[in-house]
Amino acid sequence: MQDTFSELTTRSPISIARLKSSCAECSMQELCLPAAITDDDLERLERIMSKRLRVERGEPLYRAGDLFSNLYAVRLGHFKTVYSQDLSTKQIIGFQMSGEILGMEGIGAEQHQCSAIAIEESEVCEIPYDRLETLLSEMPSLQSHFHRLLSREINREQKVMLLLGSMSADQRVASFLLNLSRRYEARGQSAHHFVLRMTREDIGNYLGLTIESVSRVLSRFKKNGWIEGMLRDIKILDRFALETLCAAH
Repeated sequence: MQDTFSELTTRSPISIARLKSSCAECSMQELCLPAAITDDDLERLERIMSKRLRVERGEPLYRAGDLFSNLYAVRLGHFKTVYSQDLSTKQIIGFQMSGEILGMEGIGAEQHQCSAIAIEESEVCEIPYDRLETLLSEMPSLQSHFHRLLSREINREQKVMLLLGSMSADQRVASFLLNLSRRYEARGQSAHHFVLRMTREDIGNYLGLTIESVSRVLSRFKKNGWIEGMLRDIKILDRFALETLCAAH
């Protein structure tokens, strides 16, 4: 990896014993790893995860154009992935949270196609891809799990295209809230009450809406009694109404 991290992340080696304890006890294990992984396989995987990196809010984990060499499992915090067509145009193409993998878009081209920016203080586990490839060929359960992760990322990108291409502003925001709800629920957190880690400007950029449009839609949902909250604190009061709205397109 390039020296992008030298000024913004901790790069000190972590002992295998500490890694094993961390991975085995990590609340994200079920999302990052296949359910059937054995203790021996877990130890083999831990050996290649030589670093944990801390990325401060607003700093890049990697930038578009950086050579691809690692994948990153988000352990703590949230990221946004940003595609830049030119210096004046930046499009947010995703938000990633704990238990999800960053960097997969760089596999084919051998360089990162977008930038990954921390939207709060975050921590990732670094996974050298060349060593991971060797491990995948030797561990069928991990290989199948990795393919599922790739498929999930492709499906997520397709859903974003659907959002931008065929949904109204109200449907886009409703779908966004429901997507976050499902992902937080999968992590054992509340599906109905959560904090929006991203700004409304970022939400608007992702959904293809202005900040004012996002605010108007949220105010309308609140007036309808579908949500409750102030600023970034959101409570979903009528999930069925949001789901019905999304299904109407």
